[in-house]
Amino acid sequence: MNRTEFVIATAVILLVAFSVGYFACWLVQRFSRVSTADVAELDQMAKSLHDAEETRDQAITYLQQREAELTNQLSQTEAELRAAMDGLRDARHESEELRSFIERSKTG
Repeated sequence: MNRTEFVIATAVILLVAFSVGYFACWLVQRFSRVSTADVAELDQMAKSLHDAEETRDQAITYLQQREAELTNQLSQTEAELRAAMDGLRDARHESEELRSFIERSKTG
């Protein structure tokens, strides 16, 4: 094999390798191409996710407000309970004083 035949054989081999690589690249791009239906579906999914996140944020805000309201109501109820218990304690103390006064009046 002389020099010219070697150069031609090398050129043919390189051309075949390039052609095979180009064909393989074309096949990969052809099969991995995203269709417009897939893009539309991805857009719809993104919109649904965004809506779900907004709904979640609104629910969290509502729950925080409701929790604050209930905490405030609980604090008020506890304050009212303490006031009622103090009033009851005072009434019991006063009734005991009246009983002891009545008993002292009867005996004395």
